[in-house]
Amino acid sequence: MSQESATSTPPPSDDQTPPPPPVVEEKPKEKETSPPQPPPEPPVVEEEKEVSPPPPAPPQESKSLASMMEKEEVQSSPSTSSAAETESLVTKEEVVVVVVVDDGEEKKIEEKHQLEEQKHNIPQTLVSFKEESNIVADLSDFEKKALQEFKNLVQNALNTHQFTSPPPPPPPEAKTNTQETPADDSTPPKTEVPISESDVNTEINPPTDEESKTEETPLKQSQETKQEDPKIESLPEEISIWGVPLLKDDRSDVILLKFLRARDFKVKEAFVMITNTIKWRKEFMIDEVIDEDLGDDLEKVVFMHGHDREGHPVCYNVYGEFQNKELYQKTFADEEKRMKFLRWRIQFLERSIRKLDFRPGGISTIFQVNDLKNSPGPAKKELRLATKQALQLLQDNYPEFVAKQVFVNVPWWYLAFYTMISPFMTQRTKSKFVFVGPSKSAETLFKYISAEQVPIQYGGLSVDYCDCNPEFTVADPATELTVKPATKQTVEIIIYEKCVIVWELRVVGWEVSYSAEFAPDAKDAYTVIIQKPTKLTPTDEPVISSSFKVSELGKILLTVDNSTAKKKKLLYRFIIKPFSD
Repeated sequence: MSQESATSTPPPSDDQTPPPPPVVEEKPKEKETSPPQPPPEPPVVEEEKEVSPPPPAPPQESKSLASMMEKEEVQSSPSTSSAAETESLVTKEEVVVVVVVDDGEEKKIEEKHQLEEQKHNIPQTLVSFKEESNIVADLSDFEKKALQEFKNLVQNALNTHQFTSPPPPPPPEAKTNTQETPADDSTPPKTEVPISESDVNTEINPPTDEESKTEETPLKQSQETKQEDPKIESLPEEISIWGVPLLKDDRSDVILLKFLRARDFKVKEAFVMITNTIKWRKEFMIDEVIDEDLGDDLEKVVFMHGHDREGHPVCYNVYGEFQNKELYQKTFADEEKRMKFLRWRIQFLERSIRKLDFRPGGISTIFQVNDLKNSPGPAKKELRLATKQALQLLQDNYPEFVAKQVFVNVPWWYLAFYTMISPFMTQRTKSKFVFVGPSKSAETLFKYISAEQVPIQYGGLSVDYCDCNPEFTVADPATELTVKPATKQTVEIIIYEKCVIVWELRVVGWEVSYSAEFAPDAKDAYTVIIQKPTKLTPTDEPVISSSFKVSELGKILLTVDNSTAKKKKLLYRFIIKPFSD
């Protein structure tokens, strides 16, 4: 089964929960991200098969997260990692970066830190997933042939109204036998079951000879009319999925390719899938659900925010919100509430999907971020049931809508659960998954999403502009730098004219000292202290915003002193405003 879903994998059941690992909170801070070794893989039970029905993975695939990670480390190249680490998102000609360090000591500390990172690593994907092209010319011959066959089947179904036609009635013989019985003396009279008026009205009796003669002429006339006007019979039905009418334009090819890829280009299986999806959408009354008022209680649980570096809209699933007992009970207490949650989740997904660009070469998938911080554990039966139900619907009816699944703030029990279900996933599905612990969450998100697009609560610079009306927007790019352990890093912003400079700066996790000053170019001029060296902790304001009125040429110096044994991620950006006296 395809694992495409806009909802993260449901927690395991109670009897599948592995024993807890050693307590990690008491370890030194630099080892906070070190996950325990995953527990041994338990035998597969029937419940697991229901949670993850995809076919078993080939024998050569890894069956545990530990072995998956070993393969990933062997495949990953140190030179590639180093290049990615030093890459800068945005460069400005007027910015000069100066690093002040003790080279020998810094090198020893950094090498020790890298060894710790390699030793304690959270399982990630074997191979990073790369989206296939939806342009027909880019497809292989086999894929083109499968797409054409699929289109022929869909066209025939539209012509014959297979997608919406009710099932054929039972044969007349069977119907006659159930309603009529031959006269027989041994058969008791049918006086025990009274016949209702509706039964009498809907009963169909064969016409008499006289009735046949009188109705023969109109019947022939109606048949002749249909034959004379073939458009009445041949007019195909119109079916739309996610606002895209099937076989009307090239957007339909993108829709059909999703179903084909979900079924490994097996045309008949893809046709069954799309037929079932159309039937389900009609039964679920999708068009009515989209416009239904289901409240805004869950707007902090699932929300869209920004885009990734490739232009995919980003959806955040924040399961820690369900620690709120009132919200949890209101959402999952009984079957009726769980059904409302399901309708809300489908509504949210439908609205998001309809904003996608289904043209070939456009963006037709979503980037998923699943925040598992303070997520309710496996003991929450109601959440597990609701998530399992939602996951099944999403897998069956929303194929290939996830570009990437990044799990941040991952707890030990989720890794254990993933270890159990991993053998049942295809390599294609597993290649979309990324798992990271709390201390690596922001850094990992920045690999896929630029800092100005990442919400402030996840280490980025993006805030709700309606609430605080800041100087910056997502259109203002940020620069990302790595501050190595036991080093000072100074950013110099050279000023070429009188102006007002506004900047904001953030070090993810802080635990550094920060200072700012202005150094004029004129000889014998005094340096202006804008911000004295200040020690900042993780509980301080996540982003520092400052401005300075420059009346003479010079440079702004922003200094970050990282005295810890961990490397830090520095984010900053600035804008220049006109000078006014």
